[in-house]
Amino acid sequence: MLGTLFLAFDRFKEINDTLGHSVGDLLLKEMAARLIACVSESDTVARFNGDEFALLLTKVTGTEDLIRISRAIDDALKPAFVLEEHEVYINASIGISLFPNDGEDLRTLLMNAGTALNRTQMRGGNNYRFYTSDMNARATTRLALESSLRRAVEHEEFVVHYQPLVDIQSRMIVGAEALVRWQHPQLGLLPPEIFISLAEETGSILPLGAWVLRQACAQTREWQQSGFAGLRIAVNVSPRQFQEETLLETVVQTLNETGLDPDCLELELTETSIMQNSASAVETFTRLREMGVKIAIDDFGTGYSSLGYLKHLPVDSVKLDRSFVSGATTDPDAASLIMAIVTLAHNLRLNVIAEGVETEEQLSFLKLLRCDKGQGHLFGKPVPGPLIEPLLARSSNLQVPGPLVFHAQSTNPSLRFR
Repeated sequence: MLGTLFLAFDRFKEINDTLGHSVGDLLLKEMAARLIACVSESDTVARFNGDEFALLLTKVTGTEDLIRISRAIDDALKPAFVLEEHEVYINASIGISLFPNDGEDLRTLLMNAGTALNRTQMRGGNNYRFYTSDMNARATTRLALESSLRRAVEHEEFVVHYQPLVDIQSRMIVGAEALVRWQHPQLGLLPPEIFISLAEETGSILPLGAWVLRQACAQTREWQQSGFAGLRIAVNVSPRQFQEETLLETVVQTLNETGLDPDCLELELTETSIMQNSASAVETFTRLREMGVKIAIDDFGTGYSSLGYLKHLPVDSVKLDRSFVSGATTDPDAASLIMAIVTLAHNLRLNVIAEGVETEEQLSFLKLLRCDKGQGHLFGKPVPGPLIEPLLARSSNLQVPGPLVFHAQSTNPSLRFR
């Protein structure tokens, strides 16, 4: 048997751009030397392209040998690379194919190992992955989605759904979160987990995100003109959008075009996207809040999981991840964690929003802790904009006893729960 390893180094481009190409070249030579030390004399180590290397391993009796060498490469890369007085640490992503199982010629073996490498990188890198027969099918589907995604952005094949945001204590609807869906011509309505990461990687998230923001603000303004003056809208901002210098300009232009009061817009960002550049985040958040826009940290507790940085960030709210809320009444650890987050967040004068509220027991627990707001299927599923008014009128569809109304003075009785 023969084994093919296709290997790429994580963060190489960042190091090359930061320290210069001369340091990058030295790093490639050091990498090659360490790779050669991991294989036998009968094996081949070749630089394939850029920071990619291909290894052909001849003394292979099974997958265990390839796992052993992959781990040896990982161990070999752990010590720092000392390059022109710079200490550099780097990891590798590896894709593996096996002859004859995964191909009977070099081209096929390399292609399949490359497919496995791409899957490793998509899962965060710093790991190895074997090629499987269904990877090419997934890769083909992904390529087709990527092509149709670009067309979809141009032709606006997307719709925005809205999920109610409820005040925990009064059970009044105080806003909604805008959630994008892709109305694919052949595949039907696609949820965001199918295409958002692809849009992020390809850059399509920038025009798509701007479109969602515009649609959500315009719809909210329309609701407000129907009598709901205090209604707010929450819109997700992706890491790629947050890194763009044009984010502030996009927000200002959207608010001006739609006529929505900045105080009625809340932008949601994940912990990870914020902490990738916390200094820049402080500046961006400060300017947004000076305009009146609210800032919320989404999926709180799943990223850096630290309340310590909250005192340095000008934010208004944290959103408890649904994984904590789902175990609030059954898992003592989850309950304790929620109690700690709510208490500390309130001490920092932050609002706490609970995601994924699905049962009366969860709602009662959150109310006892004086959690500020909640959203989830207990209050209403995400629905298209035109259906939000019938949803509000059909109170029997919501599993929430008692009156549930907009936190606003409404003259339109069809929008109020009876």
